[in-house]
Amino acid sequence: MSSRIRIGLVAVLVAAAAFLGSAQPASAHGFSSVAYVDVGDGGDGRLRTKLQLEYDLYVVSAADAGHDDALFRAGTAAFDAGDAQARAAALNAHRKAAVDYVRERFSVTSQGRGCTPEQVGDFTTGRRQGVPYADLVLDWTCQERGVDHEVRSGLFPDAEGYVTGTRTIVTYDVDGRTGSAALDAAHPAFSTHQAWYERFWEFFRLGTEHLLTGTDHILFLLALIAGSRRLREVVLAATSFTVAHSVTLLLAALGLVDVPSAVVEPVIALSIAVVAGWYLWRLWRHRERAIDLAETGGGHFGLDRAGRTRLAVVFCFGLVHGLGFAGALGIDSAFSWTLLWSLLVFNVGIEAVQLALIALIFPVLVLLRHRAPTAGLRATGAISAGVFIMGLVWFLQRTFSF
Repeated sequence: MSSRIRIGLVAVLVAAAAFLGSAQPASAHGFSSVAYVDVGDGGDGRLRTKLQLEYDLYVVSAADAGHDDALFRAGTAAFDAGDAQARAAALNAHRKAAVDYVRERFSVTSQGRGCTPEQVGDFTTGRRQGVPYADLVLDWTCQERGVDHEVRSGLFPDAEGYVTGTRTIVTYDVDGRTGSAALDAAHPAFSTHQAWYERFWEFFRLGTEHLLTGTDHILFLLALIAGSRRLREVVLAATSFTVAHSVTLLLAALGLVDVPSAVVEPVIALSIAVVAGWYLWRLWRHRERAIDLAETGGGHFGLDRAGRTRLAVVFCFGLVHGLGFAGALGIDSAFSWTLLWSLLVFNVGIEAVQLALIALIFPVLVLLRHRAPTAGLRATGAISAGVFIMGLVWFLQRTFSF
């Protein structure tokens, strides 16, 4: 291989790491919000929706949109005081601004014609993912009755400047049809009459997009790829990661696991640094033999002791990353078969992206290591060093909030 090609391959790999590392951790977690909507029969031909909205975000957004400074003062004071009754009272005292905010950004149509909402009862409050949420129940009267209802959400858009990437998780049981959907700015609406494969495609897309836009998880995968010695090793590591986060996603859906994001996020950052640092340690200790495999004897997936240990470590960290995925989806609700299948498809989307990235990046590393071993080691070392530094920086930022 010519020196020009060799340098070019190294530059591409290092540039990819630098590009991914330059993104802020907020692109993965911490500055988004999840809204929840349960859709069911309201009786007398009406449709009932129960919306659950992150309380402090709802208060700030509704007060700003409705120019209701009193709502902002009362709501934020109740939030800061941790007083659940005061939080609900603030919304009920400023019902118009709070309900109008939702009515202007959330809608239901039947047979293509808009339905009219009416609040049922008072605002109440609860908690999801350890965060206060406001509950709003609306009954929708539709002039055109039919089995095809469209739900559209534009709640908490990026343009308001408070959060980015708001996601609305909808579950429904209407006219004998049950299902779930994930709405965002790119896909703001769905129909309760859509086919099952259309519903599940949304969660497959959600899985692919979450991994591709989640810098944390991309860097973790990049560290796995850079530090892997054989294709089998990196595929097993990525699959172990998927199995592990599937476990915690399911446990979160069952309501058996609830770990604060203040714990999850620093550990995710630390996992990135550990996996990258592991390979840097091998490079320091073994030099050019860092990518060699010890005799395996053909057992335990064809991995040597170092490979098996690394696989176990990746699995453990995958459990923590699963809590991060659960937080991004806002999963802490009661179990349902609909949710289970949606999570399964979400995980398939994640695994598909992982395997695609492995198929794109790992062959380049193999070629570089085969044709120019020293350049290959330098490239993977540079990538791992960049990922290691970013992981440590994020760990410190998330631990000490600076």
